[in-house]
Amino acid sequence: MQHGRKVKLLYKSILRMHRGLPEALQDLGNKYVKEEFKRHKNCSVVESQLFINEWAEYALILAEQLGLRGKPVGMIGANLSEKQLQFFRDEQLSQLYELLQEAKR
Repeated sequence: MQHGRKVKLLYKSILRMHRGLPEALQDLGNKYVKEEFKRHKNCSVVESQLFINEWAEYALILAEQLGLRGKPVGMIGANLSEKQLQFFRDEQLSQLYELLQEAKR
């Protein structure tokens, strides 16, 4: 499958899975996904592969958390480890903090 098709399929799958989230999380998640995919549209091959791998992992985790019926079957999300946070750029940490503030509202 072509790279562009894989990205589009992953993008649409994530948005489809977000339909099973509570409305506030769905809106927030959709907005974040759309911005991130748009932001990485013209990234390097290496960044693209990392980007796709991370979003594919997110999709798998979300699918598990939503279960067969597409509705939450427990906690949604996962905590980031300190090791994971070390790989974030300052811009990403800022975005993560904004996301946290938005989620708390």
